[in-house]
Amino acid sequence: MSYNKKDEDAEGGVVRVDRTAVFQEARVFNSSPVSPRKCRILLTKIALLLFTGEKFPTNEATSLFFGISKLFQNKDASLRQMVYLIIKELANTAEDVIMVTSSIMKDTAVGSDVLYRANAIRALCRIIDATTVQAIERLIKTAIVDKTPSVSSAALVSSYHLLPIARDVVRRWQSETQEAASSAKSSSGFSLGFGGSSSHNLAASNTNYMTQYHAIGLLYQMRSHDRMALVKMVQQYSAAGVVKSPAAMVMLVRLAAKLAEEDQGLRKPMMQLLDGLLRHKSEMVNFEAAKAICDMRDVTDAEVVQAIHVLQLFLTSPRAVTKFAAIRILHNFASFKPDAVRSCNPDIESLISNSNRSIATFAITTLLKTGNESSVDRLMKQISGFMADITDEFKVTIVEAIRTLCLKFPSKQAGMLAFLSGILRDEGGYEFKRSVVESMFDLIKFVPESKEDTLAHLCEFIEDCEFTKLAVRILHLLGMEGPKTAQPTKYIRYIYNRVVLENAIVRAAAVTALAKFGVGQTDPEVKRSVHVLLTRCLDDTDDEVRDRAALNLRLMTEPDEMANKFIRNDSMFSLPVLEHQLVMYVTAESLSTFANPFDLSSVPIVTREQSLAEDRTKKLTTATPALKAPSTGPKPASRGGNAGAAAAASAAAQKYAQQLQAVPELASYGGVLKSSAIVELTESETEYVVSAVKHLFKEHVVLQFDIKNTLPDTILADVSVVATPSEDENGSAPALAEDFIIPAPQLRTDEPGTVYVSFKRTEGDNSFVAASFTNVLKFTSKEIDPTTGEPEEGGYEDEYQVEDLELTGADYVIPAFAGSFDVVWEQANGEEASETLQLSNSKNIADATESLITALSLQPLEGTEVVLTPSTHTLRLYGKTVSGGKVAAQVRMAFSAKSGVTMKIDVRAEEEGVAALMSQRHDLVHNAGLPPKTDGQTDGQTDRQTDRQTDRQTDRQTDRQTDRQTDRQTKRQTTATTAPAPVATATATATALTTRRPATQETSSPTSPFAAPRSQRGIEREM
Repeated sequence: MSYNKKDEDAEGGVVRVDRTAVFQEARVFNSSPVSPRKCRILLTKIALLLFTGEKFPTNEATSLFFGISKLFQNKDASLRQMVYLIIKELANTAEDVIMVTSSIMKDTAVGSDVLYRANAIRALCRIIDATTVQAIERLIKTAIVDKTPSVSSAALVSSYHLLPIARDVVRRWQSETQEAASSAKSSSGFSLGFGGSSSHNLAASNTNYMTQYHAIGLLYQMRSHDRMALVKMVQQYSAAGVVKSPAAMVMLVRLAAKLAEEDQGLRKPMMQLLDGLLRHKSEMVNFEAAKAICDMRDVTDAEVVQAIHVLQLFLTSPRAVTKFAAIRILHNFASFKPDAVRSCNPDIESLISNSNRSIATFAITTLLKTGNESSVDRLMKQISGFMADITDEFKVTIVEAIRTLCLKFPSKQAGMLAFLSGILRDEGGYEFKRSVVESMFDLIKFVPESKEDTLAHLCEFIEDCEFTKLAVRILHLLGMEGPKTAQPTKYIRYIYNRVVLENAIVRAAAVTALAKFGVGQTDPEVKRSVHVLLTRCLDDTDDEVRDRAALNLRLMTEPDEMANKFIRNDSMFSLPVLEHQLVMYVTAESLSTFANPFDLSSVPIVTREQSLAEDRTKKLTTATPALKAPSTGPKPASRGGNAGAAAAASAAAQKYAQQLQAVPELASYGGVLKSSAIVELTESETEYVVSAVKHLFKEHVVLQFDIKNTLPDTILADVSVVATPSEDENGSAPALAEDFIIPAPQLRTDEPGTVYVSFKRTEGDNSFVAASFTNVLKFTSKEIDPTTGEPEEGGYEDEYQVEDLELTGADYVIPAFAGSFDVVWEQANGEEASETLQLSNSKNIADATESLITALSLQPLEGTEVVLTPSTHTLRLYGKTVSGGKVAAQVRMAFSAKSGVTMKIDVRAEEEGVAALMSQRHDLVHNAGLPPKTDGQTDGQTDRQTDRQTDRQTDRQTDRQTDRQTDRQTKRQTTATTAPAPVATATATATALTTRRPATQETSSPTSPFAAPRSQRGIEREM
């Protein structure tokens, strides 16, 4: 059977049309009598030109537009529809299109043909402008509530197009739109109407209720800035039986999920609503609700259990598309919460043998994510059975799942390596082979015991590798890891074969890799052999190969210390920062930027261990399914866990480095060793919003306070922060001496500013000081004169107490990767400390593990960040101090329903004082948010103390505000009394100014219960 059939119209003149020829043919519109057939053919040519990107000049578009408008005199239904279609497309280019309004208005009348009305409404809304929208308001409102679904939908969709130009007018149509959303108008769809009568269209079966979908979408656009109205709309229309359109229900599901994401106060009612929609009679609504719940940020096991149950039921559906949709959602969710999906494993296993390989692929990769160590071997055997029957796209999905499994269960590396090496020899494209090679690279990096076997498989692969990029990367890896193995010489043959047999790019990479076996080599025979091989490369036909060979031969004659700086450098630039700064440099608008070369010294240098730690975190916490469903709903926040955090941390570090270098007083401190995460010192609703960042330098600690003034009509001048470090346990002064404070000159309303406070570490750069800083915000407050817009001259000095800031052991350490925890545990033998804690606030061991990793700022090793059993767990962590010393920690945890999580932490460190600092209970309580044990103090006592402190602050602020207003009023009254003429006017003005504040407050008070409330302190100040 031949599939080489030609389209019947392929040779016709409609496919290839010329704009000029079409414009000349337009005279047919002026002929009398009009030939509907000829006009339809010409209109089709115009449509083809417009829809394929052809643009008519304004004069031609105008001539065509008014020529086409003459066709309104003909009553042919098919011709009329084509006329409306082209008029809509030309309306944006032609001039004076408003002239045809009267012709179109005739077809929008209630008594006209139904087919004409819908098309006329669509065209009418394209040719009017903002000044004439009110003229058709009554017409559109009538059409929205029309009993004919096509007319109603045309009016609703046209209202979307009117929103950008006449939002206020369109918002007045809410009552009609609500009526359309609640009505049960339905149709079998929208008929194109070519050559048919409207009576035939109305006789079709009524099944789809699309008008409700359009109406609810328009209502959302009208109320998008009123959250309370949106909540009411979602709750009203999601009730059973109100909306019959599945598409409309899907939109309501997405709106409910969006509201739950944006406002935590709405999360519970919206989650209950989504849970109810899991039992809707429409499958598409069930799937959308389940997907919304699974995509929800920080979703709990209790919230997701019903959604998982519904998806599990769909796994047994006879329809392939239903099973595919269910397994894909479970597959994506298993990347983040494998324990929640594990209950579906029996049903998922039955899908492995499904004839649809797409379903089988997602089933097997989901089982790989949810399975335990004992099930890995069985699953690997099942995967091998159908790898040859699936496309490369699905093969990549399986390889990505196996890569994650390698890092999760290092003890199973032998079986996984055998599988990866087997599929590496199979046929496949570049992306498939790249994913396999990446997985084998990860085995070498993160599972050290598999290094030699993996290198052997890669050596065999490059013997017959058709992809230059992969060959270059493998050669680079052989050069990095080969010299570190027990028998490095066995890799030299494979590398030199590439010099003889490959293209110039691969030969150059092979020369560099070969040189790494000669530098630092203690065996003179090996060094002599490498020298001979590199000498042969001097005769290569490619310049790059010869230059590399000459350079490496010269380096081999130098001392090993010098050569290692060029060939075996263990430090590297921070690639995210380097990329960002290069992009900023080449895209700079100012020509003066290019007067100086790119400054490479501004890019921070990181160790390979630190780079590997970040790389492993990303690969463990980032799910990379090959097929992703199109998402139009709310995006989940940081579901990728630490992967997104690592990228954000790199960007933040770069930003802080640039900011600190721009401050002259801080530029002499050198590079920043570490910057902490942002610490909020006030709530976001307070008058002054303050956050802090701790920066560690070689000999200094710099506190950066970011401050925002939220008070209206007020300017803060000379803003500074007095940060006082606490005394140590012995009552002696802390080893921190304040150097200086860099204040913010002025803060206007909602304008951020920065204050820097610098401290010197008095005990030297190898000291590790823990302290609690008491912070007081000091400033001069000046009110803005409403008549002149300028601040008052004097003002008054004020202060504002904010939360304390803790400098802990975690601020001195940086996560680092190591292949074996036992090795680094023995190496970090300088000092050891331990502590036992009760974590009653942690719901389970998994939550406690996540909190401790963040609190200690260390890198989890050997896959211990994954909790396999709910009752006991051991977490192994490693890092380095900012001065390079090793730090290792081992945390043993046990969980009981009565007492929560009990943990014992053991810390070892090379440097003195670090282990004790890292294991301090106060630091763990502060960083991990654990419940502090305060002797003899209950929660009620703490609350009462906080209330009393707040009341005292409020009283002081209120007294100062009252005194200031009284002084200002007295001053103005005195001025008014001494003035010769307008005494009454001056007094009235003073009274008005005195009473203006409460009136303004009343006007600006939030009308929605979901709006952020003003703090009580701020309200009392204004009163």
